[in-house]
Amino acid sequence: MKIRFAVSAGLGAPDIDRFAADVGDLEALGFDTVWLSDVPLGATLDPIVGLSYAAAVTTTLKLGANIVPIGRNPLTLAKSLAQIDQLSRGRLLLSFVVGLDQPGERQALGASGANRGRLLEEVTPLLRTWWAGDSVDHGSEGARYHFDAVPSPGEAYQKPLEVWFGGSGTAALTRTGRLADGWLGSAMSPPEAQVARERIERAAAESGRTVDPEHFGLSIPYAATEPDERALAFIRSRRPDADLDDLFPVGPDHLRRLVTRHVDAGLSKFVIRPTDLDGDRHAALGELADLLLPLQT
Repeated sequence: MKIRFAVSAGLGAPDIDRFAADVGDLEALGFDTVWLSDVPLGATLDPIVGLSYAAAVTTTLKLGANIVPIGRNPLTLAKSLAQIDQLSRGRLLLSFVVGLDQPGERQALGASGANRGRLLEEVTPLLRTWWAGDSVDHGSEGARYHFDAVPSPGEAYQKPLEVWFGGSGTAALTRTGRLADGWLGSAMSPPEAQVARERIERAAAESGRTVDPEHFGLSIPYAATEPDERALAFIRSRRPDADLDDLFPVGPDHLRRLVTRHVDAGLSKFVIRPTDLDGDRHAALGELADLLLPLQT
């Protein structure tokens, strides 16, 4: 099993000097991927913008992102992501999520009253068709989007360009098994992640398909010393009854133990989200590399 580590960057308002330094450090240190998350109502760096920059200043580092396709035009989204994949020669990794459901987010994205999971199911096949170089003819009754034999705006470099899904509810996990190429979860303990993986595999089998056993991962917040209170509050709001020791490791030993437990649960791809990089970021990323990269296989 290939164990790989990505590091989340681009948190907070865009800072070109900080982001450029982080991307350079991650590639030089040997991390697999730089990861950006789409926060529609936040000031965080937009993944499409950030990965476009990262593609230009790196040669081997993979470029990963959680993308909220809802609220984005599918045609222009397909074009942007295909071009990043082309310009980076196939280094793009994608996970589609329905959003954070922050107050006002659905209205701002034009999805008030809509079933976001169904929108994700509608959009994903359209993108795949365009990335393969084919035209899209779509728009049956009840569809959100209508395209009349619209040609591909550009093929992806990867054949195919894979799409993973996020989510932890029963419907989201079933959707992943039916449609996605992999799963990137969050805020789950190792036993919960194992149950999620098994549910996805069952749903895939029921649909006559399989999900690569190496395509299961988790996003993990991490504090080297003291956890950020805002990060703690966010985790508590999502999982008020959960044991934080299983969700938010503090210190290198804790992180290593938690990753090992998730590997034993059948996961192998990890996005580490450091919450305390405000000091010497170069040194902190170096310490993280010393801790995690010996575990990469």
